[in-house]
Amino acid sequence: MRRSVFIDGAAGTTGLEIRERLAGRAEIELVTLPDDRRKDPAARRAALNDADFVVLCLPDDAARESVALIDNPRTRVIDASTAHRTAERWCYGFPELEPSQGALIEGAARVSNPGCYPTGFLALVRPLVRAGIVPADWALSVHAVSGYSGGGRQMIEEFEGDTVPTAWRGYALALAHKHVAEMQRHARLEHPPLFLPSVARTYRGMVVEVPLPLHALPRRPSIDTCRDALAAAYDGSEIIRVAADDRATVEVEEDAGTDRVTLRVVGNAARGHAVLIATLDNLGKGAAGAAVQNLNVMAGFATTAGLVL
Repeated sequence: MRRSVFIDGAAGTTGLEIRERLAGRAEIELVTLPDDRRKDPAARRAALNDADFVVLCLPDDAARESVALIDNPRTRVIDASTAHRTAERWCYGFPELEPSQGALIEGAARVSNPGCYPTGFLALVRPLVRAGIVPADWALSVHAVSGYSGGGRQMIEEFEGDTVPTAWRGYALALAHKHVAEMQRHARLEHPPLFLPSVARTYRGMVVEVPLPLHALPRRPSIDTCRDALAAAYDGSEIIRVAADDRATVEVEEDAGTDRVTLRVVGNAARGHAVLIATLDNLGKGAAGAAVQNLNVMAGFATTAGLVL
């Protein structure tokens, strides 16, 4: 059965990539508006209510406005903005997060796509909290670097402009990044993690790192214990894999251009130090790839249809 999909905000970075991924799929009919009607309220309302699925690729306030225009109970929504990631009555669109999460997404009318940074953080941390290896009240910190495409059109133009930009830029130094609440809630932590994001001069790709002082944790877990817990959590997943290698380096572009997430646990056993590391594509599993995966789950399509693995 064909399903109609309207991408509200299809001209942005994430929207364009989702559209490219869905174009040509026989089971999907893409609903589009002419350029001169994209901002016409009546045309948008009609498209939002006529489609089986709506994917919102908009700023937060605009995403809320679009949801308010939908009065057809048949229309199901995937929101790629930050607007509903901690909102009540919205299902969090990370199928691998909990054993039952995929089933919840399959039956949901409103699904919020995870952020790119939280995807890496939650993939690393949530299984260890669930297993009792990391206490829910532990003070966690997370350091991450993303490709500049995660900053949208303005940052892309800046990094690709005539003025040569910096190779690396840290930001959100007031430690109040909008993704922190999402990380805390869905990892089920008692305290917000200390989050330091940054951007590198590469178009796409991401590394997320969570240091763990194993010697200070109540159960004093080993590196292998942490790695085994992650491997058990994602056993059978086609998207999230746990690497067993002991590589000396990790690259920000390791999973760029794919919808994979690669997890590693590395460290110094003698000192009781470990670092949890996730690599992913900020536009893949961190954005467009996650939206396509959620659409597949909600519509009953093959989970990895349209994904690059």
